[in-house]
Amino acid sequence: MNHRDDISRSEEPTVAGGGFNTTLWSVVMLAGQETSPEAASALEHLCRTYWYPLYAYARRQGHSPPDGQDLTQQFFAGFLEKKYFGLANPDRGRFRSFLLASFKHFLANEYHRSQTARRGGQYAFVSWDETEAETYYGNEPAHETSPDKLFERAWVLTLLEKVVKDLQQEYVGAGKGKIFDALHVFLSGEKSESTYAEIGEALQMSESAVKMAVSRLRQRYGEKLRSEIAHTLTGSARVEDELRHLLAALSG
Repeated sequence: MNHRDDISRSEEPTVAGGGFNTTLWSVVMLAGQETSPEAASALEHLCRTYWYPLYAYARRQGHSPPDGQDLTQQFFAGFLEKKYFGLANPDRGRFRSFLLASFKHFLANEYHRSQTARRGGQYAFVSWDETEAETYYGNEPAHETSPDKLFERAWVLTLLEKVVKDLQQEYVGAGKGKIFDALHVFLSGEKSESTYAEIGEALQMSESAVKMAVSRLRQRYGEKLRSEIAHTLTGSARVEDELRHLLAALSG
């Protein structure tokens, strides 16, 4: 899917799952202070969302699928216990960089000292589908790609998948689920098998109305993409700079 097309202006960030208006950095800092149940819930949500990039990193480092799962599970268990919050520095700007640095710290200093978590052990943070995880990983570029670059690529794809799912939920909530199902193909650079006229006939819409609906869908996608990126930034980091970097990571 080509996510470069029709990316529009930004909107104010909000954390998915409720009216908790903040960035992912704020989630980490507030959860670390143990003063906000909302922040703790949002922290758990973001961990469940962004598990795959870390799993891909572990696999590219040479760990087996079972060990990759254990590593990711252990890391998130420790992450929620706030073991790595001391590494958090919002001034660095990018949450993805903090998350990867925390995972590297875990791999270097904690995993090999731990004897409590093995396959089938006490950690079950991510509801794991081993087949799905390895299917994702099997679609990754050749092994010449470094673990760091693979993490960035997986981060981008995870972020884009989240944006599409959130957009779908928004359309379904507005009673426009059928419209989304018919038009979401136009968010990619791929050619639709159906013409606007054919889609309009199926949706009982005119061809011009379908064109307008596609334009609105693309615009809203761009807004939500920038919003999601904004959730991961703070300090001097800019959404447009991060967007360009992420798209370059995806194409590279």
